[in-house]
Formats: sequence, C-alpha cells, structure tokens
Amino acid sequence: MNTILIGYLRVSTGRQQISGLGLEAQRASIEQHAAQIGETIDQVFVETESGRKKNRPQLQTALRECKRHKATLIIAKLDRLARNVAFVSSLMEAGVEFVAVDAPYANKLMLHILSAFAEHEREVISERTKAALAAAKDRGIILGANGKLLATKNRRSAEEHAKAVEHHLRAANKCEISTLQGIADFLNSKEVPTAAGGKWHPTTVQRVIKRLGQ
Repeated sequence: MNTILIGYLRVSTGRQQISGLGLEAQRASIEQHAAQIGETIDQVFVETESGRKKNRPQLQTALRECKRHKATLIIAKLDRLARNVAFVSSLMEAGVEFVAVDAPYANKLMLHILSAFAEHEREVISERTKAALAAAKDRGIILGANGKLLATKNRRSAEEHAKAVEHHLRAANKCEISTLQGIADFLNSKEVPTAAGGKWHPTTVQRVIKRLGQ
C-alpha cells in the first residue's frame, strides 16, 4: 500500500533566499526524497510567515488533509520547524505522522525536545540583548550612533562623486543625449566608473542627477 505524502513548506517574509532554504530548495528536497522511496507528493501547502508566529493557517490545513487521507506530512528541514512550538503542538495534537528529509528517523518526541531547547535559547538571547542595551544606555551611549555616522559618510561620498562626474553629464547634454539609458551608455563608453566602481544604468544616472539638483 502506497503512502500518501502531503508537503509543507515555510519561508519567512522577505528572507527566504537569505536562509539558503527557500521555497524552490525545500520543494526540490521533499520531491527528491519522495522519489527515492518510490512515492509521490499528493499536495503541497506553502506558508509565508515568520517562524515565531503562532497563526499558521496553511499548516492547519495541511494537518487536516493528513488526518482526512491518513497521510504523512513531509517537511524539508527539521530545525526550521522544530524552532516553532506552535508547529510541534499542532503536530502532536493532530496525531499526524511526519518525516523530515534531513532527519528521516526523527520522531515527534525529538521534535518536541528540540523546540523546547530552541524556545529557551531565544528567550535567553532576548534577555541578554535587552540587558546589554539597557546597560549601554545607562552609560550614556547613544544607540544607533554608528549607523547614523556611516549614513552621513556615505551620503557625503555620493555627493562628491556626483560633482566629479557632472562635467561628463554636461558633455552628454552637448551631444544631445537626454535619456537616462543614453547617458548611461555614454558614461560607460567613456569608462567613467560609478560610485561603487561598476557600470552605469538608468537608475544610477537618475540618482546622480537628483543629487546634483538638475
């Protein structure tokens, strides 16, 4: 008798590519595992939500479908979901079997233990951070000052670069080049570097013109 598999994928909003385990990577992982055991995935539910959020509607739907079809929930990576207590609680209360591709022999007890440790670690780190910020504030340190100084320095550097390339923009104007793309091509042909040392594009030209107040 074939095992019915239902997939569950989750990514954090705006950060799925940074994590190295975005939607496509997770999908490929569970599909490859299913193929290795000679099964196919019946349905896949995708959640775009922070791991800290308790409201996981797609997870709840996936669990309901698993119970309805007596299916096994398949996830790509154990530690991503083990950090979420809501996931563990829902999984255990639903009585649904699951498999994590990176730890196929892990059971619900292991997942519960991992989530408890992860939650405790988050709380400890949070308290330490709050204490460190409070201590710095008591010492008279202005929080975020370095970021403000860096922003000011970067803005000044960008303004200086804009003034340095202003005569090239005038030269383009004398050649009756008026479009942003045309100016970008003109600057690239003259091998004029951008502030970052790269090639010019319409957006970089527009930023320079804006800084010059033209």
